[in-house]
Amino acid sequence: MSFARSTRSSQRNASLAACRVLLLAGLIHAGLSAAQPVVPPPQPAAPVAALPAPSATPYPGRIMLAVDATDLDHRVLAVTETLPVVPGRLTLLYPRWLPGNHGPTGNPNPLAGLQVMAGDKPLAWQRDPVEMNAFHIEVPAGVSQLTVRFEHLSPLKSEQGRISMSPALLGVQWNTVLLYPAGHATDGVDVQARLRLPAGWQAATALRAPDGQLAKPGDGGWLAFGSVSATTLVDSPLFAGPNFKRIELDPPGTPHPVALNLFADEADQLEAKPEQIEAHRKLVQQTDKLYGARHWRHYDFLLSQSREFGGIGLEHHESSENGVRPGYFKDWDKAARGRDLLAHEFTHSWNGKFRRPDDLWTANFNQPMRGSLLWFYEGQTQFWGHVLATRSGLVSAAQFRDDLARNAADLAHRGGRGWRTLQDTTNEGPMDAGRNKPWGDWQRGRDYYEEGRLIWLEADMLIREQSGDKRSLDDFARAFFGAAHANAPDGSILPRTYAFDDVVKALNSVQPHDWARFLRERLDRTGTDAAPLGGLARSGWRLVYDEKESEFAKAGDGWGDTGGQDLSYSLGLRLDKDGNIGGVRWDGPAFQAGLAPGEQVLAVGMQTWKPERLAAAITANKAGQAPIELLVKVGERYKLVKIDCRGGLRYPKLERIAGTVDRLEAALKAR
Repeated sequence: MSFARSTRSSQRNASLAACRVLLLAGLIHAGLSAAQPVVPPPQPAAPVAALPAPSATPYPGRIMLAVDATDLDHRVLAVTETLPVVPGRLTLLYPRWLPGNHGPTGNPNPLAGLQVMAGDKPLAWQRDPVEMNAFHIEVPAGVSQLTVRFEHLSPLKSEQGRISMSPALLGVQWNTVLLYPAGHATDGVDVQARLRLPAGWQAATALRAPDGQLAKPGDGGWLAFGSVSATTLVDSPLFAGPNFKRIELDPPGTPHPVALNLFADEADQLEAKPEQIEAHRKLVQQTDKLYGARHWRHYDFLLSQSREFGGIGLEHHESSENGVRPGYFKDWDKAARGRDLLAHEFTHSWNGKFRRPDDLWTANFNQPMRGSLLWFYEGQTQFWGHVLATRSGLVSAAQFRDDLARNAADLAHRGGRGWRTLQDTTNEGPMDAGRNKPWGDWQRGRDYYEEGRLIWLEADMLIREQSGDKRSLDDFARAFFGAAHANAPDGSILPRTYAFDDVVKALNSVQPHDWARFLRERLDRTGTDAAPLGGLARSGWRLVYDEKESEFAKAGDGWGDTGGQDLSYSLGLRLDKDGNIGGVRWDGPAFQAGLAPGEQVLAVGMQTWKPERLAAAITANKAGQAPIELLVKVGERYKLVKIDCRGGLRYPKLERIAGTVDRLEAALKAR
């Protein structure tokens, strides 16, 4: 036998042995596998029982609500709630979906110290694991009444939320201090509230005392109110403070009267000139002439001026919350922006409260809302708010045009219009996206306000044009919002809902046109060149740019300090008074140079940043001979940035189109 042959034989035998080993291992493994139990895949936990749906059956009995607001040091509202119950499972809801906010903004985190008592016996409660604003309680046999105690811990600084308590001002939104029973519509939940104020404080609210008169502090500083539905309670917030003035805006004896309730950090901020108060009286008169009916029992403007108390603009049916910085009256001739606030929130009593989108109306505060019609709810209200403020003299026609020019320019430069429709922005509330977006013009936000305003300007001008200036959007407003009074026999105020087709039908009754197509084209289209500016041309004006900023723009917006620099339409950025970059236009010159929000401009051409210095540098580079050089701080690092922006300074303004009818002037004229 040769060596090679012997080797091949050995290799063959080894290979056969290896196969036998593998076969045996396979058989053993198969046997073991067959003996192993089959492990099932993970399964989801059983679904949690849904909350009881709200029914039209009224809740039996009355909830007594007492709120102590005297702890100003800690900014705590102490709540005691007594409610009738029956044995069994009880679910209490903390309001989550709040009217006017258009989203699930009812945050349960400020609720603390929750205790439930049956007489002197504490009862356990359990938060729903899915609906965090719901609390479950098992009521024992023989128990007919529960006492619920908790605290509402108001924000101590703005990063925690809007400041609603300060040493000089208090704002009580009743949804923050109310737990109400699930399974019932809030119209059928009866609540009687009391509020304790610090000594010497006075309050204003749409709620009235049990006798129907204005509530006044009694023994211990307690204000007592008449019983109302939970719907009306939440819709009737309260402002209070030591510096207070109430001004009736209607003559004595006027049915469904309107009052202006002023609060401020300092008493001298309440002083107003007669002509300033007269402008607010004219606001009421102009809305009467526009809408033709008042859908409330009485209406209270709540207006605060404060640096500590949070700014706000929130609508309610019989009142509105309005918060601005100090100087509303004192700086009347210096700053006008923000003076359309009251006109906007007042208009909401007709559009949003009396007439309400059908998918925004819910039976209680924990059913989800949908905002598909916010371009009408907020957009048309934005339009009328500015128009009524001008007709009443709160702002001038020139100031209206300056604001409209900025509105139009902002939307014309809104990069996000290239991918996101206006209709989609009506989902902002449920998305809980907030207003502080890093790239606001690209992401878009609540654009249904200002873009909606432009759509309704165009609709107004189209009606005027096609009717030979015989009709206008005024006719639509009177027909749509000025229907018969909506008070029910029991004195509660009932809303009337509307849908898209109702809006189209009402527009066609004023001026026949393909309104459905008109609206859907503007709501559903995308494209950076698709800003709805057609109303400007029809009004006899056009958007142009000037090297000089208007006095209106320089004065700021009435919500915060001025002193920054708005270069949105040249460099494509905005700076605050310290040079911090607050916004950068997507794909604009600053963006292309690598700048982003949150950075800080320290120097221009190696000299300390000053607004006038940067403005001069922009002007100097019109021909491209001196690109703008900025020293920018990014956290703990620094960078040099060059921007070759050759357009010069650009600030928006409106310019008359020669030879055209000035329909804008006609729209702004007092009635």
